[in-house]
Amino acid sequence: MEERLQKLISACGLASRRAAEGWIAAGRVTVNGEKARLGDRADLDRDTVLVDGRPLVPGGGRTYLMLNKPRGYVTTLSDEKGRRTVSDLVAGCGVRVWPVGRLDMDSEGMLLFTDDGALTHQLLHPSHEVEKEYLVWVMGDLRKALPILSAPMVLDGEALAPAQVRRGRDSGGVHQLSVTIRQGKNRQVRRMCALAGLEVLRLKRIREGGLALDRALEPGQWRLLTQTEVLALTRPLSDR
Repeated sequence: MEERLQKLISACGLASRRAAEGWIAAGRVTVNGEKARLGDRADLDRDTVLVDGRPLVPGGGRTYLMLNKPRGYVTTLSDEKGRRTVSDLVAGCGVRVWPVGRLDMDSEGMLLFTDDGALTHQLLHPSHEVEKEYLVWVMGDLRKALPILSAPMVLDGEALAPAQVRRGRDSGGVHQLSVTIRQGKNRQVRRMCALAGLEVLRLKRIREGGLALDRALEPGQWRLLTQTEVLALTRPLSDR
């Protein structure tokens, strides 16, 4: 996605937008080999942007990847019980990365990995209220459950922000729901459904913040994030 150059430079953590404008005016920035001008735009997935001859890289060259987590793996780097871990699935990336948040052993879907501690904090800290969307297949009385799921709930003595709940397809007594939350308590969606009287058959995370699960990824597969996706994750909250 194209952005103004000063915004890209700022989002990559090199300077403020005002300072970046000064760099552009001074001829320190090029786009595809041409000196940039104020007002120019670029897409880091398509264009080569250099600042003082060095490539502009979101996240400062750190590693960011997306895994389509299958069921049967625990979200840890190692497991004393000898169970399969998500770190086994991304071992081929060539860098030591860690999972951003958790998906329990029986859950599946999008799991981000990085070696960027600041981004991990930004995505996980409750004050940032990063949305997480799940598809949930349940059995039970939806007529009674939906008002409970959509209302404020309490887990572990803590009040939760109301979830966004949308009803999907029904098949053979199994109901599909989309549940979006802004917190990330342990097994939160499963526990919310239990409080509403629903039995969870399957749970899959399909979105975190502005990133959606890549449907081309088979369970157990991963890929590096694009420059645009990294920018979307690392951009200051005030710019979103």
